[in-house]
Amino acid sequence: QVQLQESGPGLVKPSQTLSLTCTVSGDSIITNNNYWTWIRQPPGKGLEWIGWISYSGNTNYSPSLKSRTSISRDTSKNQFTLQLSSVTSEDTAVYYCTRGQWSSDYWGQGTEVTVSS
Repeated sequence: QVQLQESGPGLVKPSQTLSLTCTVSGDSIITNNNYWTWIRQPPGKGLEWIGWISYSGNTNYSPSLKSRTSISRDTSKNQFTLQLSSVTSEDTAVYYCTRGQWSSDYWGQGTEVTVSS
């Protein structure tokens, strides 16, 4: 069974960089045609797609977040990581890692990140 688990700090100060890691089990992040995605949900709002990293290491980001976003991977640990720079209170959200390119079939439980001084 495929499982994803997000980890990282729950509190980030404004202007700093948010960094979250997703650890995958039950599947390999380099398996052909696998895509690994970050999605977030701000309080009281809908889901927002952040971006993905492919099995080959290619990345694709939301245009609205592209200038601040980086998704990378550690194939030796079967993990992929989100970095979001220059955060503001607007980046407060529950962050999910998922498997899928444009639709997700497996989700992590989500991790809440608050941006506050």
